Amino acid sequence: MPCIFCEIVAERAPASFVYRDDLVSAFMTLQPTAPGECLVIPNAHVDHFTDLGDHVAARIVTVAQAIGRRMRTVFPLERIGYLVHGYGLAHAHFIIVPQQGPHHLTSDRFARAVDGKVVFDLSRVPIADRATLDAHARLLSQPHITIVELDER
Repeated sequence: MPCIFCEIVAERAPASFVYRDDLVSAFMTLQPTAPGECLVIPNAHVDHFTDLGDHVAARIVTVAQAIGRRMRTVFPLERIGYLVHGYGLAHAHFIIVPQQGPHHLTSDRFARAVDGKVVFDLSRVPIADRATLDAHARLLSQPHITIVELDER
């Protein structure tokens, strides 16, 4: 089965892009836990984030920082959270989460009780419609973000 992120990078699958360059792509999350949630991926298929070259990992974080700065100006939020957990899809990805409280990133949208046990899944997080994702991507996209290179302060 082909990797959906590789299909998105190759433009054979739809996505609402926020940013693209020769190393990385950023696009809206299909099941966002909050308006504006998006992710940054390497364009090349790499399964584990820790297997990325340092220059690609640094580029991902640099782009995520720029998007996070923009996100703070266009969405109501308390904090920006970053998440690399390595599950769900075997293609490295860095998730940028607009947070509405201290547990938003890790539990409040994913946790539910089933037979007396806490279960974490996406069943209560709806898939966003493409028009909303496209609108959010336009709010966060390249003309509005400033990439601060590593050697700048």
